[in-house]
Amino acid sequence: MSAFDPRPLTEPIDRAAVREFVRAGRAEGRLPGAWSSATGILALVFFGVVVLVVGSFFLTIVGSVMSSMASSGGAGFSLLFLIPVLAVGAIAALIVVFAVRGSLGAGGRWYRMSRFAQANGMTYLPAVTAPGLPGMIFSLGSSRASSDVVRGDRPRFAEFANYRYTTGSGKNRTTHKWGYVAIKLDVPLPHIVLDALGNNGLFGSNLPAAFDRDQRLGLEGDFDKHFALYCPEGYERDALYLFTPDIMARFIDNAAALDVEIIDDWLFLYAKRDFSTLDPATWAWLFSVVGALLDKLAQWARWRDERLTTDASTAAISAPEVASVSDGTPGAASALPFAPPPQVLRPPPGVAMPGRRLKRRFPVAAIVIFALFGIFWFAIQSGVLAAVFSR
Repeated sequence: MSAFDPRPLTEPIDRAAVREFVRAGRAEGRLPGAWSSATGILALVFFGVVVLVVGSFFLTIVGSVMSSMASSGGAGFSLLFLIPVLAVGAIAALIVVFAVRGSLGAGGRWYRMSRFAQANGMTYLPAVTAPGLPGMIFSLGSSRASSDVVRGDRPRFAEFANYRYTTGSGKNRTTHKWGYVAIKLDVPLPHIVLDALGNNGLFGSNLPAAFDRDQRLGLEGDFDKHFALYCPEGYERDALYLFTPDIMARFIDNAAALDVEIIDDWLFLYAKRDFSTLDPATWAWLFSVVGALLDKLAQWARWRDERLTTDASTAAISAPEVASVSDGTPGAASALPFAPPPQVLRPPPGVAMPGRRLKRRFPVAAIVIFALFGIFWFAIQSGVLAAVFSR
């Protein structure tokens, strides 16, 4: 990423340039169509509701006026008849004006975000449906989509975006909102989660997944006051290798308000707020966080999973040994000294199966709430509550 330049987010923009940007973007398929955006959909829904309400009002007025005019024979019938018509026309005109302004507002946002990304050596996409990322938030619910996606690939790939997914249906439908930063790592690492304690709620972690408590690892210094670190069982020493005191200090100083997940060859930063906005202060904060971590992430490229070394050395040595035992020929036996000893073998990048994913558990708070709800429902159905309150 180049030097931080927030000016495109706030400086005045040329409306003609915005319209040309939107026209070209839609023609190339980079931007949503005129009526596929949320603004257009909301405008249509609002217009339909208004037409129904005003239409009903119009018919009521006309009916009463016609009855009155018919009984009195007044000459003002035609003028009164026009009043509801003019009212409907005025409301329709206002709806069109607001829809157009909303469309221009969306276009202005896209234009500013695109210019901001370009000024900072990055690229911009208004939306990405179902992003194929391995983090914990990307496999939940339905209607998964990232929006205002800003990407850069120097000095390493990083993606900033807002993310939405929905759970439930009907009246129980809930939209979950996140902001995330995705940073590409040099090698796959064990699955590690840093649950920031400062953003937890009344019932504990705000993360959408809960992990087995046996996987929590205590670290030295003040780190445990800011994060709960989870790593797969048997990978405690590897976590200590990755989270050296200098790296722990970087996370405490710069990312204490963010939840962190390391999975495969990705590092994710999460928060329940929009990251990709028109606010320069938000971007300055995010760029400072990522910049503080990037120069330390290079240390992690040297990590190797020793379990893969054991597998490789066993395979390399067992073949000659089996051959010498099976046929007893000098050629097979003499092959044994040429096999490299286990300590010389360097494992390939990767993570053995036990370290690839943390074990999850069902949240205790959710169990308690569900149990209390079940007891309350049973009490209502059985009439226990009614009997208690009737005393």
